[in-house]
Amino acid sequence: MSPLHALNTLFVKVSFAFILLSLVYACGQRNQSSEKEETVAAEEFFTPDPKVVAEKPVTTLEIGDSAPDFKLPGVDGHYHELSDYQDKEVLVINFTCNHCPTAQAYEQRFIDLAEEYSDQGVQFIAISPNSPIAVLPEELGYTDLNDDFESMKIRAEEMDYNFPYLYDGDEHHFSTAYGPTATPHIFIFDKDRKLTYQGRIDASEKPGTGKAEDAIYAIEKTLQGEALAADRATTPAFGCSIKWAWKNEYTLKVNEEWKEKPVDLSTISLEELENLLENDSDQLRLVNFWATWCGPCIVEYPEFIEIQRMYGNRDFEFVSVSLDNPESADKALKFLQKKYSATTNYLVDTDDKYAIIDVVKNDWDGSLPLTLLIEPGGKVYHKVPGTIDPLAMKKTIVDHPMIGRYY
Repeated sequence: MSPLHALNTLFVKVSFAFILLSLVYACGQRNQSSEKEETVAAEEFFTPDPKVVAEKPVTTLEIGDSAPDFKLPGVDGHYHELSDYQDKEVLVINFTCNHCPTAQAYEQRFIDLAEEYSDQGVQFIAISPNSPIAVLPEELGYTDLNDDFESMKIRAEEMDYNFPYLYDGDEHHFSTAYGPTATPHIFIFDKDRKLTYQGRIDASEKPGTGKAEDAIYAIEKTLQGEALAADRATTPAFGCSIKWAWKNEYTLKVNEEWKEKPVDLSTISLEELENLLENDSDQLRLVNFWATWCGPCIVEYPEFIEIQRMYGNRDFEFVSVSLDNPESADKALKFLQKKYSATTNYLVDTDDKYAIIDVVKNDWDGSLPLTLLIEPGGKVYHKVPGTIDPLAMKKTIVDHPMIGRYY
């Protein structure tokens, strides 16, 4: 091989290597850019912003009306539009929510319907129309979750929803066009997206007593292209009222009333503490041991006030027990007042912490905070040494046989 030929060959190889490296670098840059765009898109997908809005007219759709268009964020991280499902023979929209006991009672039936009919060209969608700012803690006595977007994600995952779950709680742009009157309230549309049925899933609210008879009848008739009997095309939708954002005056009023309730702190002897833990009432009793010098106690304390407000109208009571020294009673009371602790509040009338530990028992090592959920008769149903997981605690309470998610 001549020197000139060898030089040309080397030049070609170097050029090829340079081009290859350039392509690899460019691909890497595009991948990084794509990953960055995906990350930004995920972060910017949707940020809930529930707000008070002016009252809007709400008129329930009538049989034969067209399905109003919508574009709503789903718990799956995507926006959903009516046109996304144009290839489906039937569309079933369920206006529902997390907190309503009636909605929860029908929840599994809706899941079962989707399981049975999804492969027959029927699309199921759930929409939560409720504004989180219009829901009081006192209205959450049958649930562990509010109706905010993050809670919707939790509920969908827990119940393994097999349908999109969409949020319209910021300003109710689309729910008002359908006009649901309660949760749950279902609307069924044919291939041309004309309303064929609206109302209940079935007439038996209690779980296990109904089989979605009304919904099945409407779906079957709509699939077959047949009109429903006039007296079965519309049924009453029984459940919790829709929490429209313009109806928050009562929410504000009740919140202010709670802040104005008197907050007291009573001393309790060791013998009285023992009686308290024996729980001779007919209620679940949640007892939290805390102190003003305990940082974690201070941080988590507002959660207990919300829990009391949620379940206080059920067979439940929250009791706080301060382990501050008796001479620090004023300091403990001041803290309780700042946190609007209008509950039963005690301070043990001794600074002998070991005597208190002997009374509390339950393998308590004396560290704070300590929380005990006690059944009537004194059995400790649930014990949390250290800070609670608020959601886990609410779930434990509402799923206890004495409380429950249904009427």
